[in-house]
Amino acid sequence: MEERPQNTYLIPANTKKSQLILGFFTLKDLIIFIVGCAWSLLMLLFAFDSSIGVLIILLLPALISTFLVLPVPHYHNVLQLITNIWNYLTKNKKYYWKGWSIYEKFGRDEK
Repeated sequence: MEERPQNTYLIPANTKKSQLILGFFTLKDLIIFIVGCAWSLLMLLFAFDSSIGVLIILLLPALISTFLVLPVPHYHNVLQLITNIWNYLTKNKKYYWKGWSIYEKFGRDEK
């Protein structure tokens, strides 16, 4: 049996991951995360009320930004998933037909 040559692939499996920061984040993801956490930190510094309800509200920007940059299977992160769903629901859908078309009259003798 003929031996298969090694390293004959065209694209390595980790090309996309090597373009990401720390292997997970794009620059946009890091900006969203840093702005959300910084906003929460600033609000916590200037908050005078320390009840549980107020603290949860003050932490919401950090929690939401963290949720948006969490990885999701088959997508980059939650933000990308939400963007794809939004684009699918709001954009015009054009389906281009490519393939075979079969008609009953073709291939038969008409009598």
